[in-house]
Amino acid sequence: MAERDGPTAPAHIWKVQTMSETNPASRDLNAAEETRIAFIAAWLLCSLFYFVQYALRSAPGVMLPELGGALAMSNVELGTLIGLYYYTYSVFALVSGAALDRAGAKYTVPAGIVAVAVGALLFGTSSVLGAEAGRLLQGAGSAMAFTGAVYLATHGFPKAWLATAVGVTQCFGMLGGAVGQFAVAPVIHGMMSWQAFWAISGFFLLVMAVGMALVTPPATVEERTREAWWRPYRVVLGNPQSWLCGLIGGLLFLPTTIFAMIWGVPFLREGLGAGYGEAVARASMVPLGWVIGCPLLGYVADRMGRRKPVIVGGAVLMLLAGVLILYLPEVLPPYVGGLALGIGSGAAMIPYTSIKELNPDRVKGSATGAINFIVFTMTAVLNPGFGRILASRSDGGEMTLATFQAAGAWILGGIVLAILLTIPLRESGTLKAIPAHAEPAQ
Repeated sequence: MAERDGPTAPAHIWKVQTMSETNPASRDLNAAEETRIAFIAAWLLCSLFYFVQYALRSAPGVMLPELGGALAMSNVELGTLIGLYYYTYSVFALVSGAALDRAGAKYTVPAGIVAVAVGALLFGTSSVLGAEAGRLLQGAGSAMAFTGAVYLATHGFPKAWLATAVGVTQCFGMLGGAVGQFAVAPVIHGMMSWQAFWAISGFFLLVMAVGMALVTPPATVEERTREAWWRPYRVVLGNPQSWLCGLIGGLLFLPTTIFAMIWGVPFLREGLGAGYGEAVARASMVPLGWVIGCPLLGYVADRMGRRKPVIVGGAVLMLLAGVLILYLPEVLPPYVGGLALGIGSGAAMIPYTSIKELNPDRVKGSATGAINFIVFTMTAVLNPGFGRILASRSDGGEMTLATFQAAGAWILGGIVLAILLTIPLRESGTLKAIPAHAEPAQ
C-alpha cells in the first residue's frame, strides 16, 4: 500500500496544503493586499520623481544671470526658452494618460524618467540648441510624473481618500518646486557650477528609472485596454464638465507656473528692489505654501465631502494674496504674501480629483492626462504673452514695479474667472463628511 500510494507527507505540511486549498479567498485577499502595498510603494517612488522634475522645472528661475551669460539671451528671451517645457508637457499629458490606460505604469513611467534625465543632461551643455532640446525633453518626460503618480494612487488608496492622496502627491511636487529655488541657488553659487547641477540631476534620474521599473506592478489583462488610444479621450473631452475642470485648474495654476516660478525672482529684484538671496527665499515661499495647501485642501475636501467650496475658498485666498503682493507690498510681512498665495493655490489640485469623479473609472488615466493637457496648454500659450506684456510695458528697458503690476492684473483676472467657472461645475464629492473616527475603506 505504501509503495502504491507513495510516501506519506508530514502532518503539518498536509494541514497547510489543506487550509490553502480549502480557503482560496484567503489567498486572493493576501495577493490583493500585497499588490496594493506594491502600488503604494510605486506611488511613493513616482512621487519622488514628481519632486525631482518639479525642482528641475523651477530651477532655471534662480540661474537667469548664468543662463543669460552662457546663452547670450535677455531675461525675456530666457523666459520663452524656459517656457518651452510647457509645450511638450501639455502634448505628452495626453500621451501619458493613454499610455497608462493601455499598458499600465511599469514601463511607461520609467520611460518618462529617462526622457527627463536626457533633457537635464542636454540643458547643461551651455548651447542654445542643447538647452532648447533639453527643455522640450524635460517637459515631455515630466508629463508622466503626476499622471503616473495619480494612476498608482488610484490603485493603492481607497476612493474615499483619493483627494487627500492627490493632494499629498502634489505636495511632493510643490516641495520640489521650493527646493528648485531656495536650495539650488546656493548650490550653483558655491558648491558646483550650474552645468554640473544639471549633469548630476540627469544621472540621478537614470538610476531612479531602473528602481521604478523594478518596483511597479505590471498591469493585469483586465486593466489594459485594447481600444484605440483616442477613445478614452473622446469620453473625457466629450464631457463639458471635464473642460470646466481643466479651465479652472489652469487659471488657478497661472499665478504659480508663470508668475511665481519664472518671474518671481525678477519681480522681487527689479520690482521691489530685494537682493538676490532675499528674492530667492521669498519666491520659494510660494511652492512652500503649495506643500501646505495641496494636502490640506485635499483633506478638507474629503472631510467635507464637497469640492466646489474648497476650490472657491482657495481661489479667494489667492486673489487677496495676489492683490497685496502686487499693489500693496508694504502691507504684509515679506514672506507672508507668497506663503498665502501658495497655500491658496492648493485649490488648483481639486479639479484633478473632480475630473476623475465626473468620468468613468475605465478612463481615469486619460482623465488626468486630459486635465494636464488643458492646464499646461494654457500655460504654454499664455507664458509668451505675459513676457510680451512685460517687454512692451518696459519699452525694452528695465522692468519696474509698474511693469509687473500691469502684467499681473491679467493673472488676477484669471483667478476671478476661475471662481465664476466653478458655479456651473457639478459637485462630485460624496456630499457628506467622513466621520473623524472612520477608517479608510479597503
